[in-house]
Amino acid sequence: MAESICLFLTSVFMASTAQVLLKKSASQKHEKLIQEYINGKVLTAYCMMFLCTLMSIFAYRKIALGLGAILETVSYLFVTIFGVTIFGEKISVKKVVALLFIISGIFLYVL
Repeated sequence: MAESICLFLTSVFMASTAQVLLKKSASQKHEKLIQEYINGKVLTAYCMMFLCTLMSIFAYRKIALGLGAILETVSYLFVTIFGVTIFGEKISVKKVVALLFIISGIFLYVL
């Protein structure tokens, strides 16, 4: 089961990384409209998302559906960390409180 949890968390991390690629692509200027949707970053991100879907399917064979939903919330942490480190976003007090609730919920579920 530990392998399936690691596989699922890897999938969540990859999906968060794919979101960063999509945001990077969206923030760039493109010469043609079609290039906004068909470019290296977008295609890579969607391939990563497809791979994440397959990884999640395999992980769900061994872990409970409820545990998967709890593990999925880790994506909020990844996205926040990426936002701060890559995009220079600021963390508000509301975001900190929300992240603390998420982390607390994960720990309460595990205990």
